[in-house]
Order: sequence, then structure tokens, then C-alpha cells
Amino acid sequence: ADITLNDFVSARIQPDFARGKIALQDVYVRLGFSSKFRVSAGQFKRAFDIFELSSSTDLSIIERDARVEGASGCAGVSGICSYSRLIQKLKYSERDQGIKIDGSSGRMSYQFTLTNGTGINVSDENDAKSYSGRLSLAASDKVTFSAQLGVHDYLFPLVDTRTERGVDTKTARGVAWGADVEFGTWRDGAHIQASVIRGDNWKSLDASHNEATFLTTQIVASYYSETSGRLAGIEPLLRLSFGDPDTALGKNAGTVVTPGLMFYLQGKSKIGANLDVYSPQSGDTEMSFKVQTYLYF
Repeated sequence: ADITLNDFVSARIQPDFARGKIALQDVYVRLGFSSKFRVSAGQFKRAFDIFELSSSTDLSIIERDARVEGASGCAGVSGICSYSRLIQKLKYSERDQGIKIDGSSGRMSYQFTLTNGTGINVSDENDAKSYSGRLSLAASDKVTFSAQLGVHDYLFPLVDTRTERGVDTKTARGVAWGADVEFGTWRDGAHIQASVIRGDNWKSLDASHNEATFLTTQIVASYYSETSGRLAGIEPLLRLSFGDPDTALGKNAGTVVTPGLMFYLQGKSKIGANLDVYSPQSGDTEMSFKVQTYLYF
């Protein structure tokens, strides 16, 4: 629910009902000093990834991470080596608790978040913070270029240092950076989002506690056509995703190809189907067929 008290104060409370559980997703208060400077406090999405920042009610892909049940082997993050799987599990994207500053001026817009780093509905585990920043340029009415930087704090065990509470831990930081481009807009003909991100895979450490370097890229293209009759529109889509959890090693990456089709009933209400086909460099190709209904009101 979006709540507007006046021109200066607004808020959002967004619960999630999934897998038999209820959890808070977005829950924050925003102070709008001007269009150039707004401050939010609470739980929200980090200022990083274009696909995570896009609402699930707009996206034509059913699962951002293209999950395939039973598939595993991606170094550090397990599961499949897809773009969103790496970015989410390494906590460079997804929601977190903290403070957000954003605004726009002309064709430029920016976002910056300072967060705990532990994720959704989880208390902080140390005194360090995570940072994310995103800068966008609208080159035209249909084309936007963006660059992003994320710094995530994490704990790793010092196996040679023991205290009364067990193995001692130390705070370290992983860094990721990237760029993306968006062409078009939602439900209006051709729409393309493409991104590339490189950074530290802090869940895959060597004996000296050095992070592996990951590289991932993804493009999602769709075309919305209005129809007459019982359907408001139809939208075929194609996703290509590549993820390499450790660029220093060979044959440990994976590729996802997702053809799909969305049928729009009215506005954002729709019924869609995706076929996620995952092909690891080492192992057998696996796939997952998904159908989902979205009711937006």
C-alpha cells in the first residue's frame, strides 16, 4: 500500500504472500524535499541492479533468477549460474534495511543506499555497512544508460582464532560494478533491458580469504502488442543470461535461455508462461516450465 500524507511525507508497506508465508518486502517512509533530493528510511531495494529495481508486476520473466529445482554447482551461491542468482545471493541487489537518497534533474537521475547488508527482515550482524550507488542518463525518451557500484560487508571465520563463543570472525567487503541500458518502456512495443556486472564472489574464498571474481550478463527482450476482444495485449519474450562465478577457473559457468509468452487481461493483470533452459559448461542441460497469474489492483 502506498500512503501519502502530504507533498512532503509518503510511505509504502508491501507484504509478500508466497510459499505459505507472510513477509514484509518494502516498508519505508520517504521525505520529498524536492524532485532532486528525497530521503527514505526503512526496508527497500538496493540502488544497484536494473532487473531487481524493475517491479515484478512489469517484468515478463516469471523468476528473476531462472531457478531450476535440483540444479546446483554454481561456486559460492549454489543453484544455477544465472545473472540474478549471482547478484542476489551475493547480496549486491535485493532488499535491505537502511537509508536511501535519490533524485533527478533533467535527463540525469541517481540513487544511493546505505544499508545493514544482511537482507530482508534480518538484524545487522556487525558494525559495518553496505553501500550501493546508481547513476542514470536518459539519452532520449526511449534509451537510458546507467552505471552502478556496490560494496557489501560480510563476515568470514578466522579458523585460527578461537574465543569462548567459538571461532572468531572478521569483517570484509566485496565490491561489484557494472552498466546497463534500457530501450523502450513497459507495454508499448519493443522493450529491451541489458546489463553486465563484474565483481567479488565473496562466498567463494581461497585459503588466503581472497574472493573469486565473477562475471555475469543478461538481456531480456520483449514486444507488446495490443489486441481486441478479451485480451488487452500479448507479449512474447526472450531472455539470455550468462553467469561465471570464478573467471580464473574454466568450465564452471552457465547459460540460461528463456522463451516466454504473456497474455494481458487488463492493465498489469496477466497470465504468463516461461521455459527456463539451463546449460552449464560442465553437466547436463536442465529445464523448468513455469506458469503464473498476476492480479494487479
